[in-house]
Amino acid sequence: MSALELSALLADATQGGAYFVDARDRVALIEAANALSFAVLPVDFAGCLDKSQALEAIAQALRFPDWFGSNWDALADCLDDLSWLPAAGYLLLLEHADAWRAAEPEAFVVLLEILNETAQSWAQVGVPFWALTPLPATMLAEMAF
Repeated sequence: MSALELSALLADATQGGAYFVDARDRVALIEAANALSFAVLPVDFAGCLDKSQALEAIAQALRFPDWFGSNWDALADCLDDLSWLPAAGYLLLLEHADAWRAAEPEAFVVLLEILNETAQSWAQVGVPFWALTPLPATMLAEMAF
């Protein structure tokens, strides 16, 4: 995909959501998002083995306010707000999530559901919201089956 096509895709709020992507595309995605004046927010899940650690990683990366309640509802509320982080769009990069995803697959699925709902909510006001999990090509290919 060319840089122009990638920018057009990211700019389309109706296409936003949570996706697994090829890790080799990470830099191009960041460059395209920066060109669109998106907030680019890497969320590092390295060392996270449970929901509370994962929520803390998200809260730190997105600079959540002190009132964040460290639960799924509070996560959804903060993601639907983001008034402290104004931008033309949002690109979250869910990095190093493998260990947490393996330890708590159901919790990871809940996170993806919340991120998809958030993208739909932001799309209603024309703001792109993307949550991408970069994976090595071999892992990505295995997920297709």
